[in-house]
Amino acid sequence: MVLLGWASSGWGQTSAPTPAPALRQESTKEGTRAANETLTAQSLGGNVSGTVVDQSGAVVAGANVRLTVSDGDQSASRDAASGDDGQFSFASVIPGAFQLTVSAAGFARQTSSGTVHPGETYLVPKIALEVATNVTEVKVGLSQTEVAEEQIKVEEKQRVLGVIPNFYVSYDPQAVPLTSKQKFKLAARTVVDPFTFVIVAGTSGMLQGQDHFHGYGQGTEGYAKRFGAIYGDTVTGTFIGGAIFPSILKQDPRYFYKGTGSTTSRFLYALANSVICKGDNGRWQANYSNILGSLAAGGISNLYYPTQDRDGAALTFENAAVGIGITAVSNLFQQFILRKMTPKPHDNSAKQ
Repeated sequence: MVLLGWASSGWGQTSAPTPAPALRQESTKEGTRAANETLTAQSLGGNVSGTVVDQSGAVVAGANVRLTVSDGDQSASRDAASGDDGQFSFASVIPGAFQLTVSAAGFARQTSSGTVHPGETYLVPKIALEVATNVTEVKVGLSQTEVAEEQIKVEEKQRVLGVIPNFYVSYDPQAVPLTSKQKFKLAARTVVDPFTFVIVAGTSGMLQGQDHFHGYGQGTEGYAKRFGAIYGDTVTGTFIGGAIFPSILKQDPRYFYKGTGSTTSRFLYALANSVICKGDNGRWQANYSNILGSLAAGGISNLYYPTQDRDGAALTFENAAVGIGITAVSNLFQQFILRKMTPKPHDNSAKQ
């Protein structure tokens, strides 16, 4: 009886204290608070934004950007288009790993990936699209004119040391032929380039200092006449040899860089391209556009140079021959030197 009484009393004492339920209630509140904070953090989406550019760094508008977020065995995708400034943005992105797939007409598809945290604004490194190597795989129904337009955009950004225009060189061996409109556009882009005016201005000053074209006189008027004559030579030579004759004869006015093969083969290729060119049909042929362009530009210059400085027929042909030699030397520079000094398209690509 005593043992039973002690046992009964002992059991009652162990179950009597009241603090235990209070402790359990407080613990439950803390757990609920932690769970709510975790749930809130998980539900708080992030933002993903970036910019789409081409190989030269120029923005690409209208590119399709697909955002794919994976959550275990499931994935969800959203699409957006880059704006006129090349920028795109996704809001309320589920926190975690994501992948971007960017595509645009005339360019190869590019992917980028990253991880966005709750409430974070994730800025994707610039996504640089490369011109598609095989045009037929870019987009079904894409015309050659559209592809050529994209390639011209790249060429118009090519500058030696980032300053000197290098528009008439194609580093794409699969470049499609230009339309007549595009040939004239490239010529116009060249003659209005700021660096062209700098060269013309410097040449005019040098000629005046040496009193070349004495009939123009000196002073501001003499300089203006020399500037007009030199710029006239530039415009006529560029348009006649780079747009008019190439359109009529269906020839490509660009130099196609050869980056492979032995040094000898590349040397001979550069020299040969002073008298041959690629036709719009893709075949190599005599470069009548350059030869006739030099002769025609020389003949036109006789209309505005001082009488005593005008070229006769013999001198016009001689100057045309000199022009071919200059083209050969220029091609050698393009083949072995200028390529290294012209930023490569992939140098501007984002490192993913």
